[in-house]
Amino acid sequence: MKKNPVAWAALIVASAALVSSSGFLRPIPAAPKVKPESLRTAMALSEGFEAVAEFVRPSVVQISVTKKAPKAAPGARRFQFPNPRGGPQTPKDFEEMLRRFFEPNPGAPEQEQFGSPTRGVGSGFVYDNAGHVLTNNHVVSDAEKITVTFYDGTEASATVVGADKQSDVAVIKVENTSFPPLPKGDSSKLKVGELVMAIGSPFELSQSVTSGIISALERNDVHINEFESFIQTDAPINRGNSGGPLVSMSGEVIGVNSAIVTGGSSGNDGIGFAIPINMAASVANMIIKDGKVRYARIGIALGALTPALARQFGLAEGTKGVLVMDVVPGSPADKAGLKQGDVIVGFAGEKVLDRSSFRLKVATSEVEHSYPLVYLRDGAEHKTKITPAAYDKVVFDQEKDEKSEETKVSPKEPAKTTIGDFGLEVQPLTPELAKTLGLPEGQKGVLVSAVKEGSPAEAAGISEGDVVTKIVRDHKIQPLSSVKEFQELAAKTSEIAFYIQKGKQGAFVTLTKPAK
Repeated sequence: MKKNPVAWAALIVASAALVSSSGFLRPIPAAPKVKPESLRTAMALSEGFEAVAEFVRPSVVQISVTKKAPKAAPGARRFQFPNPRGGPQTPKDFEEMLRRFFEPNPGAPEQEQFGSPTRGVGSGFVYDNAGHVLTNNHVVSDAEKITVTFYDGTEASATVVGADKQSDVAVIKVENTSFPPLPKGDSSKLKVGELVMAIGSPFELSQSVTSGIISALERNDVHINEFESFIQTDAPINRGNSGGPLVSMSGEVIGVNSAIVTGGSSGNDGIGFAIPINMAASVANMIIKDGKVRYARIGIALGALTPALARQFGLAEGTKGVLVMDVVPGSPADKAGLKQGDVIVGFAGEKVLDRSSFRLKVATSEVEHSYPLVYLRDGAEHKTKITPAAYDKVVFDQEKDEKSEETKVSPKEPAKTTIGDFGLEVQPLTPELAKTLGLPEGQKGVLVSAVKEGSPAEAAGISEGDVVTKIVRDHKIQPLSSVKEFQELAAKTSEIAFYIQKGKQGAFVTLTKPAK
Protein backbone atom coordinates (compact mmCIF):
# COMPACT_ATOMS: atom_id res chain seq x y z
CA MET A 1 0.00 0.00 0.00
CA LYS A 2 1.35 3.40 -0.94
CA LYS A 3 2.11 5.67 2.01
CA ASN A 4 0.68 9.20 1.93
CA PRO A 5 3.34 11.61 3.35
CA VAL A 6 0.72 14.22 4.24
CA ALA A 7 -1.30 11.71 6.25
CA TRP A 8 1.79 10.49 8.09
CA ALA A 9 2.75 14.11 8.99
CA ALA A 10 -0.73 14.76 10.34
CA LEU A 11 -0.56 11.59 12.43
CA ILE A 12 2.77 12.63 13.96
CA VAL A 13 1.50 16.12 14.83
CA ALA A 14 -1.68 14.71 16.40
CA SER A 15 0.29 12.24 18.47
CA ALA A 16 2.59 14.96 19.77
CA ALA A 17 -0.39 17.11 20.73
CA LEU A 18 -1.99 14.18 22.54
CA VAL A 19 1.16 13.47 24.51
CA SER A 20 1.56 17.17 25.40
CA SER A 21 -2.07 17.52 26.52
CA SER A 22 -1.72 14.41 28.65
CA GLY A 23 0.91 16.15 30.69
CA PHE A 24 3.79 13.88 29.71
CA LEU A 25 5.92 16.71 28.33
CA ARG A 26 5.09 19.51 30.85
CA PRO A 27 4.25 18.63 34.43
CA ILE A 28 1.79 21.00 36.10
CA PRO A 29 2.64 22.05 39.68
CA ALA A 30 -0.03 21.33 42.27
CA ALA A 31 0.34 24.76 43.94
CA PRO A 32 2.56 27.87 43.71
CA LYS A 33 5.83 27.64 45.58
CA VAL A 34 5.38 30.22 48.33
CA LYS A 35 7.14 30.22 51.66
CA PRO A 36 4.72 29.58 54.51
CA GLU A 37 5.53 32.88 56.24
CA SER A 38 4.99 34.81 52.99
CA LEU A 39 1.70 33.04 52.41
CA ARG A 40 0.53 33.87 55.92
CA THR A 41 1.42 37.55 55.40
CA ALA A 42 -0.44 37.68 52.08
CA MET A 43 -3.49 35.99 53.56
CA ALA A 44 -3.49 38.34 56.54
CA LEU A 45 -3.37 41.38 54.22
CA SER A 46 -6.18 39.96 52.12
CA GLU A 47 -8.27 39.31 55.21
CA GLY A 48 -7.59 42.89 56.33
CA PHE A 49 -8.95 44.31 53.07
CA GLU A 50 -11.97 42.00 53.30
CA ALA A 51 -12.72 43.14 56.84
CA VAL A 52 -12.47 46.86 55.98
CA ALA A 53 -14.69 46.46 52.92
CA GLU A 54 -17.29 44.50 54.89
CA PHE A 55 -17.30 47.17 57.62
CA VAL A 56 -17.44 50.23 55.34
CA ARG A 57 -19.75 49.23 52.49
CA PRO A 58 -23.05 49.40 54.46
CA SER A 59 -22.42 53.11 55.10
CA VAL A 60 -21.66 54.04 51.47
CA VAL A 61 -24.49 55.18 49.20
CA GLN A 62 -25.10 55.76 45.53
CA ILE A 63 -26.53 59.20 44.70
CA SER A 64 -28.60 59.54 41.53
CA VAL A 65 -29.32 63.10 40.46
CA THR A 66 -31.62 64.57 37.87
CA LYS A 67 -30.77 68.09 36.86
CA LYS A 68 -31.46 70.50 34.05
CA ALA A 69 -28.60 70.90 31.64
CA PRO A 70 -27.76 74.54 30.85
CA LYS A 71 -28.81 75.72 27.43
CA ALA A 72 -26.04 75.80 24.89
CA ALA A 73 -25.57 76.54 21.24
CA PRO A 74 -26.03 73.60 18.84
CA GLY A 75 -22.90 71.49 18.69
CA ALA A 76 -21.54 72.74 22.01
CA ARG A 77 -19.95 70.27 24.42
CA ARG A 78 -21.90 69.30 27.55
CA PHE A 79 -19.00 70.02 29.86
CA GLN A 80 -18.93 73.21 31.86
CA PHE A 81 -15.33 74.26 32.13
CA PRO A 82 -14.42 76.63 34.97
CA ASN A 83 -11.36 78.75 34.48
CA PRO A 84 -9.25 77.75 37.51
CA ARG A 85 -6.49 79.98 38.82
CA GLY A 86 -3.54 79.44 36.56
CA GLY A 87 -5.25 76.40 35.02
CA PRO A 88 -5.94 75.36 31.42
CA GLN A 89 -7.78 77.88 29.32
CA THR A 90 -9.69 75.74 26.80
CA PRO A 91 -12.11 72.83 27.11
CA LYS A 92 -9.64 70.54 25.35
CA ASP A 93 -6.85 71.48 27.75
CA PHE A 94 -9.13 70.94 30.71
CA GLU A 95 -10.26 67.50 29.50
CA GLU A 96 -6.65 66.43 29.27
CA MET A 97 -5.91 67.52 32.83
CA LEU A 98 -8.08 67.73 35.90
CA ARG A 99 -11.52 66.29 35.34
CA ARG A 100 -14.41 66.01 37.71
CA PHE A 101 -15.84 62.60 37.20
CA PHE A 102 -19.51 63.19 37.97
CA GLU A 103 -20.27 64.36 34.42
CA PRO A 104 -21.74 61.43 32.47
CA ASN A 105 -20.97 60.43 28.89
CA PRO A 106 -19.05 63.20 27.07
CA GLY A 107 -20.57 61.96 23.85
CA ALA A 108 -24.17 62.24 25.09
CA PRO A 109 -26.94 62.93 22.54
CA GLU A 110 -27.37 66.59 21.72
CA GLN A 111 -30.98 66.73 22.89
CA GLU A 112 -29.68 66.61 26.46
CA GLN A 113 -28.15 70.03 25.92
CA PHE A 114 -31.34 71.93 25.45
CA GLY A 115 -33.13 71.98 28.76
CA SER A 116 -34.26 68.36 28.84
CA PRO A 117 -33.46 66.45 32.05
CA THR A 118 -30.00 64.90 32.37
CA ARG A 119 -29.02 62.24 34.86
CA GLY A 120 -25.81 61.61 36.75
CA VAL A 121 -24.58 59.29 39.44
CA GLY A 122 -22.21 60.05 42.29
CA SER A 123 -21.40 58.65 45.71
CA GLY A 124 -21.62 59.60 49.37
CA PHE A 125 -21.57 58.13 52.85
CA VAL A 126 -23.69 58.25 55.98
CA TYR A 127 -22.30 61.08 58.12
CA ASP A 128 -24.36 60.86 61.32
CA ASN A 129 -27.38 59.21 62.92
CA ALA A 130 -29.69 62.05 61.85
CA GLY A 131 -29.81 60.96 58.21
CA HIS A 132 -27.14 63.33 56.89
CA VAL A 133 -25.06 62.11 53.95
CA LEU A 134 -21.76 63.74 53.00
CA THR A 135 -20.89 64.15 49.32
CA ASN A 136 -19.41 66.64 46.83
CA ASN A 137 -21.01 69.93 45.87
CA HIS A 138 -20.51 69.15 42.18
CA VAL A 139 -22.54 65.95 42.58
CA VAL A 140 -25.73 67.68 43.81
CA SER A 141 -25.42 71.23 42.48
CA ASP A 142 -28.47 72.36 40.48
CA ALA A 143 -30.24 69.10 41.31
CA GLU A 144 -33.97 68.87 40.67
CA LYS A 145 -34.31 65.41 42.17
CA ILE A 146 -31.93 63.35 44.36
CA THR A 147 -32.33 59.64 45.05
CA VAL A 148 -30.09 57.80 47.50
CA THR A 149 -29.63 54.05 47.16
CA PHE A 150 -28.41 52.24 50.27
CA TYR A 151 -26.38 49.08 50.68
CA ASP A 152 -29.43 46.79 50.75
CA GLY A 153 -30.98 48.38 47.64
CA THR A 154 -33.38 50.63 49.57
CA GLU A 155 -34.04 53.91 47.75
CA ALA A 156 -34.94 57.20 49.44
CA SER A 157 -35.45 60.76 48.30
CA ALA A 158 -32.99 63.31 49.62
CA THR A 159 -32.86 67.07 50.00
CA VAL A 160 -29.86 69.36 50.03
CA VAL A 161 -29.13 70.72 53.50
CA GLY A 162 -26.35 72.95 52.21
CA ALA A 163 -23.45 73.00 49.79
CA ASP A 164 -20.19 74.89 49.52
CA LYS A 165 -18.63 75.45 46.12
CA GLN A 166 -15.35 76.77 47.54
CA SER A 167 -14.49 73.46 49.21
CA ASP A 168 -16.70 71.20 47.02
CA VAL A 169 -18.46 69.79 50.09
CA ALA A 170 -22.21 69.20 50.33
CA VAL A 171 -24.58 67.65 52.85
CA ILE A 172 -27.88 66.02 51.86
CA LYS A 173 -30.47 64.42 54.13
CA VAL A 174 -32.73 61.41 53.98
CA GLU A 175 -35.36 60.30 56.47
CA ASN A 176 -35.37 57.10 58.52
CA THR A 177 -32.02 55.55 57.62
CA SER A 178 -30.84 52.71 59.82
CA PHE A 179 -27.33 52.41 58.42
CA PRO A 180 -24.44 53.47 60.70
CA PRO A 181 -22.31 56.55 60.04
CA LEU A 182 -18.69 55.98 59.14
CA PRO A 183 -16.21 56.74 61.93
CA LYS A 184 -14.01 59.72 61.11
CA GLY A 185 -10.24 59.51 61.22
CA ASP A 186 -7.72 62.32 61.67
CA SER A 187 -6.39 63.38 58.28
CA SER A 188 -3.68 65.52 59.89
CA LYS A 189 -1.91 62.34 60.99
CA LEU A 190 -1.77 60.63 57.59
CA LYS A 191 1.53 59.50 56.13
CA VAL A 192 2.58 59.06 52.51
CA GLY A 193 2.61 55.37 51.66
CA GLU A 194 -0.32 54.34 53.89
CA LEU A 195 -2.72 51.77 52.46
CA VAL A 196 -6.17 53.15 51.65
CA MET A 197 -9.40 52.01 50.04
CA ALA A 198 -11.91 53.94 47.92
CA ILE A 199 -15.57 52.95 47.85
CA GLY A 200 -18.24 54.32 45.56
CA SER A 201 -20.19 53.93 42.32
CA PRO A 202 -17.79 54.35 39.38
CA PHE A 203 -19.70 54.32 36.09
CA GLU A 204 -22.88 53.56 38.10
CA LEU A 205 -21.40 50.30 39.43
CA SER A 206 -22.51 50.52 43.06
CA GLN A 207 -20.45 49.31 46.01
CA SER A 208 -17.18 49.11 44.09
CA VAL A 209 -14.06 48.83 46.25
CA THR A 210 -10.51 49.67 45.11
CA SER A 211 -7.24 49.92 47.00
CA GLY A 212 -3.97 51.80 46.80
CA ILE A 213 -1.76 54.06 48.86
CA ILE A 214 -1.52 57.70 49.81
CA SER A 215 0.73 59.13 47.11
CA ALA A 216 1.06 62.67 48.50
CA LEU A 217 -0.46 65.06 51.03
CA GLU A 218 -1.41 68.75 51.04
CA ARG A 219 -1.79 69.09 47.30
CA ASN A 220 -2.85 72.74 47.40
CA ASP A 221 -1.87 73.78 43.87
CA VAL A 222 -4.36 71.66 41.94
CA HIS A 223 -6.56 74.73 41.26
CA ILE A 224 -9.93 73.00 41.40
CA ASN A 225 -11.40 74.57 44.52
CA GLU A 226 -10.93 77.89 46.28
CA PHE A 227 -9.86 76.07 49.44
CA GLU A 228 -7.94 72.84 48.91
CA SER A 229 -5.35 70.64 50.55
CA PHE A 230 -5.95 67.38 48.72
CA ILE A 231 -4.87 63.87 49.61
CA GLN A 232 -3.43 62.31 46.46
CA THR A 233 -3.98 58.58 46.00
CA ASP A 234 -3.44 55.92 43.36
CA ALA A 235 -6.46 53.91 44.52
CA PRO A 236 -8.46 53.64 41.26
CA ILE A 237 -11.34 56.12 41.24
CA ASN A 238 -13.43 57.11 38.25
CA ARG A 239 -16.53 59.03 37.29
CA GLY A 240 -19.17 58.27 39.85
CA ASN A 241 -16.74 57.92 42.75
CA SER A 242 -17.23 61.62 43.51
CA GLY A 243 -18.34 62.07 47.11
CA GLY A 244 -17.47 58.55 48.18
CA PRO A 245 -15.14 57.88 51.11
CA LEU A 246 -11.43 57.22 51.09
CA VAL A 247 -10.83 55.04 54.14
CA SER A 248 -7.86 53.83 56.14
CA MET A 249 -7.12 50.22 56.99
CA SER A 250 -8.78 50.80 60.35
CA GLY A 251 -12.07 51.51 58.56
CA GLU A 252 -12.09 55.24 59.29
CA VAL A 253 -12.97 57.75 56.60
CA ILE A 254 -9.97 59.99 55.97
CA GLY A 255 -11.07 61.78 52.81
CA VAL A 256 -13.86 62.50 50.34
CA ASN A 257 -13.01 61.48 46.77
CA SER A 258 -13.35 64.52 44.56
CA ALA A 259 -11.30 64.63 41.35
CA ILE A 260 -8.90 62.78 39.07
CA VAL A 261 -6.16 63.59 36.60
CA THR A 262 -6.65 61.96 33.25
CA GLY A 263 -4.56 61.88 30.12
CA GLY A 264 -7.51 62.55 27.86
CA SER A 265 -9.55 59.41 28.51
CA SER A 266 -12.50 59.28 30.87
CA GLY A 267 -10.87 56.67 33.07
CA ASN A 268 -8.40 56.58 35.91
CA ASP A 269 -4.73 57.28 35.26
CA GLY A 270 -3.52 56.55 38.78
CA ILE A 271 -3.83 60.06 40.22
CA GLY A 272 -6.88 60.87 42.30
CA PHE A 273 -7.62 63.59 44.84
CA ALA A 274 -9.65 63.46 48.03
CA ILE A 275 -10.68 66.27 50.38
CA PRO A 276 -9.18 65.61 53.84
CA ILE A 277 -11.91 64.56 56.27
CA ASN A 278 -10.82 67.18 58.84
CA MET A 279 -11.61 69.91 56.32
CA ALA A 280 -14.74 68.22 54.95
CA ALA A 281 -16.11 67.58 58.44
CA SER A 282 -15.48 71.18 59.49
CA VAL A 283 -17.47 72.42 56.51
CA ALA A 284 -20.18 69.77 56.94
CA ASN A 285 -20.65 70.64 60.62
CA MET A 286 -21.18 74.29 59.75
CA ILE A 287 -23.70 73.32 57.06
CA ILE A 288 -25.63 71.05 59.44
CA LYS A 289 -25.63 73.68 62.20
CA ASP A 290 -26.35 76.84 60.19
CA GLY A 291 -27.28 75.67 56.69
CA LYS A 292 -24.31 77.56 55.29
CA VAL A 293 -20.56 77.94 55.65
CA ARG A 294 -19.00 80.92 57.41
CA TYR A 295 -15.38 81.17 56.38
CA ALA A 296 -13.04 83.27 58.50
CA ARG A 297 -10.36 85.85 57.75
CA ILE A 298 -7.72 87.65 59.78
CA GLY A 299 -6.78 90.39 57.29
CA ILE A 300 -3.30 89.49 56.08
CA ALA A 301 -1.84 89.44 52.59
CA LEU A 302 0.46 86.43 52.66
CA GLY A 303 3.74 85.82 50.89
CA ALA A 304 5.85 82.71 50.49
CA LEU A 305 8.88 82.54 52.79
CA THR A 306 11.53 81.40 50.34
CA PRO A 307 15.01 80.41 51.54
CA ALA A 308 16.35 83.56 49.90
CA LEU A 309 13.86 85.78 51.75
CA ALA A 310 14.59 83.97 55.00
CA ARG A 311 18.27 84.85 54.57
CA GLN A 312 17.39 88.48 53.92
CA PHE A 313 15.38 88.59 57.15
CA GLY A 314 18.22 86.98 59.07
CA LEU A 315 16.24 83.86 59.92
CA ALA A 316 17.75 80.47 60.64
CA GLU A 317 18.21 78.16 57.69
CA GLY A 318 15.20 75.90 57.22
CA THR A 319 12.75 78.25 58.93
CA LYS A 320 9.18 77.46 57.83
CA GLY A 321 6.33 79.93 57.90
CA VAL A 322 4.49 82.59 55.91
CA LEU A 323 5.46 86.20 55.36
CA VAL A 324 3.09 89.03 56.26
CA MET A 325 3.14 91.28 53.20
CA ASP A 326 0.34 93.59 54.25
CA VAL A 327 -2.15 94.04 57.08
CA VAL A 328 -5.68 95.39 56.65
CA PRO A 329 -6.23 98.32 59.02
CA GLY A 330 -8.68 97.46 61.78
CA SER A 331 -8.58 93.74 60.95
CA PRO A 332 -8.02 90.94 63.48
CA ALA A 333 -4.35 90.83 62.43
CA ASP A 334 -4.00 94.57 63.00
CA LYS A 335 -5.63 94.27 66.43
CA ALA A 336 -3.27 91.40 67.29
CA GLY A 337 -0.29 93.66 66.59
CA LEU A 338 0.99 92.01 63.41
CA LYS A 339 3.01 94.12 60.99
CA GLN A 340 4.40 93.87 57.50
CA GLY A 341 7.55 91.76 57.52
CA ASP A 342 6.49 89.47 60.37
CA VAL A 343 6.82 85.74 59.74
CA ILE A 344 3.99 83.59 61.11
CA VAL A 345 5.28 80.21 62.27
CA GLY A 346 2.40 78.89 64.40
CA PHE A 347 -1.40 79.09 64.55
CA ALA A 348 -3.92 77.32 66.78
CA GLY A 349 -1.25 75.13 68.29
CA GLU A 350 0.05 73.87 64.94
CA LYS A 351 3.13 74.76 62.93
CA VAL A 352 2.65 76.93 59.85
CA LEU A 353 4.45 75.42 56.86
CA ASP A 354 3.13 77.24 53.79
CA ARG A 355 0.60 79.79 52.57
CA SER A 356 -2.08 77.42 51.31
CA SER A 357 -2.33 75.24 54.41
CA PHE A 358 -2.29 78.31 56.69
CA ARG A 359 -4.95 80.07 54.63
CA LEU A 360 -7.11 76.95 54.75
CA LYS A 361 -6.62 76.57 58.50
CA VAL A 362 -7.67 80.18 59.10
CA ALA A 363 -10.61 79.99 56.68
CA THR A 364 -12.11 76.96 58.43
CA SER A 365 -11.45 78.21 61.95
CA GLU A 366 -14.30 79.35 64.16
CA VAL A 367 -15.35 82.97 63.75
CA GLU A 368 -14.98 85.13 66.88
CA HIS A 369 -12.96 82.43 68.62
CA SER A 370 -9.52 83.35 69.99
CA TYR A 371 -6.51 81.35 68.75
CA PRO A 372 -2.83 81.47 69.76
CA LEU A 373 -0.48 82.75 67.06
CA VAL A 374 3.32 82.65 66.98
CA TYR A 375 5.41 84.93 64.77
CA LEU A 376 8.98 86.08 64.24
CA ARG A 377 9.99 89.75 64.20
CA ASP A 378 13.60 90.93 63.99
CA GLY A 379 14.66 87.34 64.50
CA ALA A 380 12.88 87.02 67.86
CA GLU A 381 9.81 84.87 68.56
CA HIS A 382 6.61 86.56 69.73
CA LYS A 383 3.24 85.18 70.82
CA THR A 384 -0.18 86.77 70.62
CA LYS A 385 -3.88 85.94 70.41
CA ILE A 386 -5.92 86.49 67.28
CA THR A 387 -9.69 86.32 66.72
CA PRO A 388 -10.75 85.58 63.12
CA ALA A 389 -13.67 87.55 61.72
CA ALA A 390 -16.31 86.57 59.17
CA TYR A 391 -14.93 86.39 55.64
CA ASP A 392 -17.06 89.26 54.33
CA LYS A 393 -16.11 91.53 57.23
CA VAL A 394 -12.45 91.79 56.24
CA VAL A 395 -12.00 93.38 52.82
CA PHE A 396 -8.72 94.18 51.12
CA ASP A 397 -8.29 97.38 49.15
CA GLN A 398 -7.91 95.53 45.83
CA GLU A 399 -11.23 93.80 46.44
CA LYS A 400 -12.98 97.14 46.83
CA ASP A 401 -12.09 98.12 43.32
CA GLU A 402 -11.61 94.91 41.30
CA LYS A 403 -12.67 96.58 38.07
CA SER A 404 -10.15 99.42 38.16
CA GLU A 405 -7.96 99.39 35.06
CA GLU A 406 -4.22 99.49 35.21
CA THR A 407 -2.94 102.76 33.75
CA LYS A 408 0.02 102.82 31.43
CA VAL A 409 3.13 104.78 32.34
CA SER A 410 3.48 108.12 30.60
CA PRO A 411 5.93 107.99 27.70
CA LYS A 412 7.60 111.10 29.05
CA GLU A 413 9.93 109.41 31.51
CA PRO A 414 12.90 110.80 33.42
CA ALA A 415 16.33 109.30 32.85
CA LYS A 416 16.61 105.57 33.49
CA THR A 417 19.14 104.01 35.85
CA THR A 418 20.37 100.41 35.69
CA ILE A 419 20.33 98.49 38.96
CA GLY A 420 23.48 96.36 39.04
CA ASP A 421 23.33 93.05 37.21
CA PHE A 422 19.79 92.26 38.32
CA GLY A 423 18.33 93.14 34.93
CA LEU A 424 16.05 96.07 35.66
CA GLU A 425 16.12 99.80 35.07
CA VAL A 426 14.34 102.24 37.36
CA GLN A 427 13.47 105.91 37.49
CA PRO A 428 12.19 108.28 40.17
CA LEU A 429 8.54 107.93 41.12
CA THR A 430 7.21 111.44 40.69
CA PRO A 431 3.91 112.57 42.27
CA GLU A 432 2.43 112.74 38.76
CA LEU A 433 3.42 109.16 37.97
CA ALA A 434 2.18 107.97 41.36
CA LYS A 435 -1.19 109.57 40.71
CA THR A 436 -1.33 108.08 37.22
CA LEU A 437 -0.64 104.63 38.66
CA GLY A 438 -3.35 105.04 41.28
CA LEU A 439 -0.90 105.01 44.20
CA PRO A 440 -1.58 106.84 47.47
CA GLU A 441 -0.62 110.49 47.67
CA GLY A 442 2.94 110.85 48.93
CA GLN A 443 3.88 107.28 47.97
CA LYS A 444 7.66 106.79 47.99
CA GLY A 445 9.56 104.40 45.79
CA VAL A 446 11.06 103.94 42.34
CA LEU A 447 9.37 103.00 39.09
CA VAL A 448 10.54 100.04 36.99
CA SER A 449 11.00 101.47 33.51
CA ALA A 450 12.52 98.46 31.76
CA VAL A 451 13.32 94.77 32.36
CA LYS A 452 16.12 92.98 30.54
CA GLU A 453 15.14 89.81 28.71
CA GLY A 454 16.47 86.66 30.36
CA SER A 455 17.48 88.53 33.53
CA PRO A 456 16.79 87.62 37.18
CA ALA A 457 14.21 90.44 37.24
CA GLU A 458 12.28 88.92 34.33
CA ALA A 459 12.47 85.46 35.90
CA ALA A 460 10.96 86.90 39.09
CA GLY A 461 7.97 88.27 37.18
CA ILE A 462 8.92 91.96 37.43
CA SER A 463 7.61 94.06 34.57
CA GLU A 464 7.64 97.61 33.31
CA GLY A 465 5.33 99.83 35.36
CA ASP A 466 5.88 98.02 38.66
CA VAL A 467 6.88 100.13 41.65
CA VAL A 468 9.52 99.23 44.25
CA THR A 469 8.24 100.72 47.51
CA LYS A 470 10.21 98.90 50.25
CA ILE A 471 13.50 97.12 50.59
CA VAL A 472 14.91 94.59 53.06
CA ARG A 473 18.00 96.07 54.67
CA ASP A 474 19.76 94.93 57.85
CA HIS A 475 17.14 92.16 58.15
CA LYS A 476 14.31 94.71 58.33
CA ILE A 477 11.78 96.13 55.91
CA GLN A 478 12.53 99.78 55.21
CA PRO A 479 10.91 102.30 52.86
CA LEU A 480 12.73 103.07 49.61
CA SER A 481 12.80 106.74 48.75
CA SER A 482 15.26 107.23 45.87
CA VAL A 483 16.89 105.61 42.86
CA LYS A 484 20.34 106.38 44.29
CA GLU A 485 19.54 104.55 47.51
CA PHE A 486 18.37 101.51 45.56
CA GLN A 487 21.39 101.57 43.27
CA GLU A 488 23.92 101.88 46.12
CA LEU A 489 22.39 99.00 48.05
CA ALA A 490 22.26 96.77 44.96
CA ALA A 491 25.92 97.46 44.21
CA LYS A 492 26.99 96.05 47.59
CA THR A 493 25.28 92.67 47.41
CA SER A 494 24.73 89.70 45.14
CA GLU A 495 21.24 89.11 46.50
CA ILE A 496 18.58 91.70 47.18
CA ALA A 497 14.98 91.54 48.42
CA PHE A 498 12.35 94.23 47.96
CA TYR A 499 8.62 94.83 47.77
CA ILE A 500 7.07 95.24 44.33
CA GLN A 501 3.72 96.97 43.90
CA LYS A 502 1.69 95.80 40.87
CA GLY A 503 -1.37 97.99 40.69
CA LYS A 504 -3.40 97.17 43.82
CA GLN A 505 -1.39 94.07 44.65
CA GLY A 506 2.14 93.56 45.90
CA ALA A 507 4.70 90.92 46.76
CA PHE A 508 8.23 90.51 48.06
CA VAL A 509 10.76 89.26 45.52
CA THR A 510 14.36 88.21 45.87
CA LEU A 511 16.87 88.69 43.04
CA THR A 512 20.25 87.00 42.80
CA LYS A 513 22.98 88.17 40.45
CA PRO A 514 23.90 85.57 37.82
CA ALA A 515 27.26 83.87 38.32
CA LYS A 516 30.01 85.20 36.09
